[in-house]
Amino acid sequence: MSEELRIGVFVCECGINIAGTVDCEDLTEYARTLPDVAFAIKNRYTCAEPGQEEIKRYIQEMNLNRVVVASCTPRMHEPTFRNCCIDAGMNPYLFEMANIREHCSWVHGADKEGALKKAKDTVKIAVARARLLESQKELEVPVTQSALVVGGGIAGIQTSLDLADAGYQVYLVEKEPSSGGLMTYINKTFPTMD
Repeated sequence: MSEELRIGVFVCECGINIAGTVDCEDLTEYARTLPDVAFAIKNRYTCAEPGQEEIKRYIQEMNLNRVVVASCTPRMHEPTFRNCCIDAGMNPYLFEMANIREHCSWVHGADKEGALKKAKDTVKIAVARARLLESQKELEVPVTQSALVVGGGIAGIQTSLDLADAGYQVYLVEKEPSSGGLMTYINKTFPTMD
């Protein structure tokens, strides 16, 4: 990697969801000491429009080429922050998220010192990971709208019917001369006992 790493760390208070337990100012100061961190700031709500605009602005103003957001679960806002990177002209795969809400604040509410220590470790790990990230390009590949079902037992037959009902071309393959699987060995079926 020939470019100088310039990592930006954005610490979210999430109102009191994080800031009520984790000292976000201390966490932000700590983030500034980590290798290759060029910029760190805390924000009340990073996922809100002003927080997103702040990420975009600082990516450009500070010439950031990696972004770490320390906030809530990636499941909730990772697409939001990746889109901020895209809007600022940065590859979205140069983004890393540190979950300090569910992993630190919410589980260590009675231990603020422990929550801060864990949040620092979580951010340190996210920054270390961000240092190794590489730009990625999404590929689009054609998908054949058909399915191969291996096994003509009850599960295979039902799966084939469900797929066919959903509009897919289905190829059902069975190694035995007739389908039915283990059902062929049973002479009565529940609930009718036919």
